Amino acid sequence: MSREGAEHALRARADERDRISGDLLDLESHTTYRLLKGASLRGATGRRWSAAHEALATLWSLNDAYRAVLRDAEQIRAERARLGADQLARLTELLTGASVLLRAAAKPVEQRSLLPQADERLTLDQTVARMDDAFREVTSTLNDIDAVWNTVLPRLDDADATLRRIRELERELGEGGGPATHETELRRMRADVVEDPLGAAVEQDLDRMARLLTGLQAELELAVVVKAEYARRREDLVAALDRVRGAESEARLAHGSVVVKIALPPQAQPRSRVEALVAEMDALDASADTWVQRARRLSALEGEARKAADQSLATARALYGLVGRRDELRGRLGACQAMAVRKGLAEDPAAGHLYERARAILWSAPCDLTKAATAVENYQRAIHGGAR
Repeated sequence: MSREGAEHALRARADERDRISGDLLDLESHTTYRLLKGASLRGATGRRWSAAHEALATLWSLNDAYRAVLRDAEQIRAERARLGADQLARLTELLTGASVLLRAAAKPVEQRSLLPQADERLTLDQTVARMDDAFREVTSTLNDIDAVWNTVLPRLDDADATLRRIRELERELGEGGGPATHETELRRMRADVVEDPLGAAVEQDLDRMARLLTGLQAELELAVVVKAEYARRREDLVAALDRVRGAESEARLAHGSVVVKIALPPQAQPRSRVEALVAEMDALDASADTWVQRARRLSALEGEARKAADQSLATARALYGLVGRRDELRGRLGACQAMAVRKGLAEDPAAGHLYERARAILWSAPCDLTKAATAVENYQRAIHGGAR
């Protein structure tokens, strides 16, 4: 190596040493690294961090030996303003030869041999490559642990916040009873994630817990609203039941009006639900339910009242619609008769018989709409020569 080459190589190694020192300082200040140094780890994480810790010990040993060689090289260069041949040879050996001495690591007694452990000599390039491998192993472990903590711990924090909100709502309602198992399970999940993030499989449990807590919070918030608005909503429910009575009355009137005109099956008789709904409202007033349970029952009862009123009104419309269907069939029969006259079939005995049968059914009371529709269809086919 020439004098200029040796001096250039020494400057490059000094820059390399400073960069490595900066990377090692950054590693030591890394938040996850600092947390893991004093953490009680177990399972897969404990094994992975133990291997990373051994790699880190090797890294520091290599770094110390590497820096020692560079100190020796810098001292040689500082001895004289211009390097002599001997100094240049010694400097070249340090910078390019196997100048880094890596002492054999002490092993546990169960892994030892009575034979001497051989030290290892490396070049500076080999030393840097070894340090890089160890550094990557440590940072890979940190990144994997960090990924789990950054993903799961915020979700656990959210679940804890939801649980605190649930406790506040329970106090506002003056009711407890929220299962303490939620807190115990969250503590268990947090301990698993903190102590063994690489082996903890809590995602599914956390998903389930988050859904459960979110649902419970929504129920309690609804219960708070129901408690505050119960008197008003009960008045609204009484009014809704009055609407059910009115709708059921309209359905009965429709049935009474239509049944004399149209033949109806027994199941067409409107049935009242208002008495059952009133009984449920009275039971709700007298219940000792929690406000969560009462909120569920009140919401369900409000929905049933709306449904009962809508069904009764729909029944009334459907019943009146049957009269409209009869009138439609009467109109079709008249139109078919006019067509028969135009075609010269008015005096046809077969067509006349079909017409009279359809007319007799349609103008009878109560009218069987099924038979009437069939009779009109038969008459219409006869007029069209068998085609509709």
